Formats: sequence, structure tokens, C-alpha cells
Amino acid sequence: MQITIFNTPIVSQILSLLAKLFLKVMGWRIQGKAPRLARYVLVGAPHTSNWDFVYGMAIGLATGVQCHWVGKHTLFWGPFNWVIRWMGGIPLDRNGRCRRGSLVEQAVCTFKQHRKLGLVICPEGTRARGERWHTGFYHMAKNAGVPIVLAFLDFKDRTGGFGPVIEPGVDIEKDLSEIQAFYSDIYGKHPECFSPVSPKCTKQSLQGHTRHRLHNACD
Repeated sequence: MQITIFNTPIVSQILSLLAKLFLKVMGWRIQGKAPRLARYVLVGAPHTSNWDFVYGMAIGLATGVQCHWVGKHTLFWGPFNWVIRWMGGIPLDRNGRCRRGSLVEQAVCTFKQHRKLGLVICPEGTRARGERWHTGFYHMAKNAGVPIVLAFLDFKDRTGGFGPVIEPGVDIEKDLSEIQAFYSDIYGKHPECFSPVSPKCTKQSLQGHTRHRLHNACD
């Protein structure tokens, strides 16, 4: 993959030290082991605040995880093209010739083109509470034959890091239930905005979140 903020010689080492210092000053701890897999989909959740990007990037730099993310191809223009790619961005072509579901298709093609690739996906799709997660991340991993790594940010305990690795199987609801169970005791900055993984397995796991003190907005 191209040179990014995570693997630029000297610069990435300096940023890693700064990220560790930032997390320490802010009182955050890293839990779990960073993935040492060649290819994987990294789930970023809960996603309820703009601060998720800040702390997520800091944890990525501090742990040496080299991840990429997809964005609209219109973002990759002029002088911003190189900068966004350096930040780990991969352009997604959304012009008229793209078909429904092309995000999954293009992600699978991207995996097939690279021997090493960690792709970050926020399945909630928005900071506001939705009906359920978008399952594109699951189909990306299954169709590309790569595992799913669960990453998290818990603002209640100020911890972030990496959880279990999920191998997509034949029963998507079973796998989603396992993912839901992992995130059931993890609180985003605005827990009331955390979208359920799947409506079929959310009632009990969301009760704890509704008992948590609610905020007024998902900024």
C-alpha cells in the first residue's frame, strides 16, 4: 500500500510518541493487542462523536496499526489528493456507472489487489442513532475472505483498543449477536446515539446504555 501517516519513516515514529503522550495526558488507556494480520476489516465503534476520529487516530498511531479508510472520490482532488491519501484514504468511485452495493464490490477488489491491507469501517454510518448497523462491513470481509477485528472506544472508562477477531461464517445473525455482545458494555461519548448492531439482538444489550446518563446531542 502507499506511504501513509502510519508508515512514513521518522514521521510516524514521532507521531507515535506524540499520540502516546496525548493519550496519557487525557487519561486514556489502550487495551487489547493490535492486529498483526495481513488483511482484515477493522470495525470502529461506537461512533457517536467527532472525537472518535481524534482518539481512534491516536490509538492507531500509538499501536502502530496501519489502517486505511474509504471516502468519496470527489474528496481526492487537487492538492488534497495527496494529503488525504497520506492520511490513509482510498477513493471510492461513486459516479453514474457504479451499481448499488458497489462499496462492497470495490472494497473486495481492493483487498484482492493488496497482500496487506487493514480497512477501517464504521458500520453505524452516522453519529446519530440509527435502526441498525449497515452490514456492508460483514459482506466485505466475507467476500474478500478476511477476518473482522473489533475495535472500540469506551468514553466511560477512557479505554480504547482491540477486541476479538470474528471470522464471517454462514449465519450472519449469529455473528452479529456475538458482535453485539462485545459492545454491550462499551459506552460511546453519547451512548444514546449508539446504533444497535441488529434489531434481533439488541433489547437486553441496550438496556444498560439507556440507564447511562444521556447527553442532549451527538456532536
